[in-house]
Amino acid sequence: MKDMDIKIRAAIDRQCQSRGFCTPVDVLMDIGTLDKKKYEDWRFGRVPFLEAVCNANLHKLTEILKQIRICAAEKGLKPSLTDYRQYGSKSRRLRFTKTGNPQLEKAYATHYVRPAANKQVKPQGTDTSVKSDKQEG
Repeated sequence: MKDMDIKIRAAIDRQCQSRGFCTPVDVLMDIGTLDKKKYEDWRFGRVPFLEAVCNANLHKLTEILKQIRICAAEKGLKPSLTDYRQYGSKSRRLRFTKTGNPQLEKAYATHYVRPAANKQVKPQGTDTSVKSDKQEG
């Protein structure tokens, strides 16, 4: 799975470079294991679980998730569990697996965030503490 490791690492690097975090579903799309149209079908609830539309067997998908987790840890990315809901529905939680295995569901739903990207940056001119310091001095 050497070539796959390289693809996974490249996908994680691209995602973190462009937006400061990576997601397993986006890695799956980047490496060609999940078609964007099929992902959208899942997000809109037209597919019962994500693994049904992936172009890999369950063993390979589990290995990909494991490699994502290892690579993210090596890069110092912080895990952040995300709640996936069906587009257009606030109540329907989406499933990643047929069995609903909690560990696998968590692995799919975990985003990995660069520590610097996790901090909120205030737009310039909105920091009131600076203004009050100037007014007092």
